[in-house]
Amino acid sequence: MVSFNSRQLRAFLLVARHRSFSRAAEALFITPPGLSMLIRELETQLGFRVFERTTRHVALTRYGKDLLEVARRSVEEFDAAVSKIGQLATEQPRSLSLGATPWVAANILPRAIGEFHEHRPDVRVELVEGERSAIVNGVRAGKLDVGLGAFVEGATGVRKTSLFRFSLMAIRAQDDPDFRPASTAWSALKGSVLISLPPANPTQLLVSRQLARAGVTFERTIVLKYLETVIAMVEARQGVAIVPSFVLPACRHRRVVPSRMTSPTVNLDFYQIGARARKASAEAEDFTTFLKGYMARWAGRAGVLQAAIRIE
Repeated sequence: MVSFNSRQLRAFLLVARHRSFSRAAEALFITPPGLSMLIRELETQLGFRVFERTTRHVALTRYGKDLLEVARRSVEEFDAAVSKIGQLATEQPRSLSLGATPWVAANILPRAIGEFHEHRPDVRVELVEGERSAIVNGVRAGKLDVGLGAFVEGATGVRKTSLFRFSLMAIRAQDDPDFRPASTAWSALKGSVLISLPPANPTQLLVSRQLARAGVTFERTIVLKYLETVIAMVEARQGVAIVPSFVLPACRHRRVVPSRMTSPTVNLDFYQIGARARKASAEAEDFTTFLKGYMARWAGRAGVLQAAIRIE
């Protein structure tokens, strides 16, 4: 007897619709190799091939065409039944609480949450913005399901998953005649006016350690609390700032010029954190899977693509 699951059928329908394994994988929020495995499993269980595929071409076989309408009808009927049962269910609405630093909460998550809601309309997402320490404490205490941000330092009782890797870059005013290169060595910043985040900020700690290694001193330092204010002050020609490359989209709305820090390049990971003492909910795991794909698309459009997925 043939045995297959709805995920295999959905994979089959998406490939048939898009005529592309990569686009179908993106729609299913999995990798192309993962999608290929689903199709191979389906073909093995059926005993025949459903697609003819080359590096440039994907098309249904004769048997695949015969299967298409049956698979589409089966999935539609299943989805309709699940929807009807869900409406009758008396369970409380599913929810997911996200904690994020202010810049991430304002510039990345609103659209991500909107897109995730299209994928999981049954999940109510609550966004809480705050400082890193408050987010860590909220996750540890169970008040937040997930925390998001550049958590450089480790924390007891917290599990960190690196979703993406960014790097540090310098920004100066667009009309600064002394700042045009695509990359800047740390030593070249000596004698400048530095606009920085507070000394205890984890990102600033990373910057300060590298400046100390390079022996760089500044004419003076202006300390500000938020990245948006730092960028605005740079635009006003008040000094130079060293910021994570994930703020590049915000810089494009200001008259500032970015330059990648080199000699050496210093990386900064974007993390999701969760409590070690509790298993992540199905909603949190689903959001994590979605966010990895969303961040890849977002970073690619922003020109700061450096993928890194690692759990600590």
